[in-house]
Amino acid sequence: MSESNIFKVLSDKQRRDILELLKDGRKSAGEIASILDTTPQALSYHLRLLKNSNLVLEYKIKNFIYYEINLTVFDELILWIEQLRGDKK
Repeated sequence: MSESNIFKVLSDKQRRDILELLKDGRKSAGEIASILDTTPQALSYHLRLLKNSNLVLEYKIKNFIYYEINLTVFDELILWIEQLRGDKK
């Protein structure tokens, strides 16, 4: 996914809140929904966008689905931003 699409996904506060929750480790959709006080439908929409942009990874363990932040995408964004800066130090 291009940087512009990732920034578009990150522009929504609800999705940023989900990422903030996931920085502490894997959580189920139920845990995320109850902490953020959101409906399952709204959460599903936001998680789908986060997964499609590879910002969130999905893990299935038995009958449960857990979500985890994918830091490699953020590492790539940081590298891209640093390349924009060039050698201006």
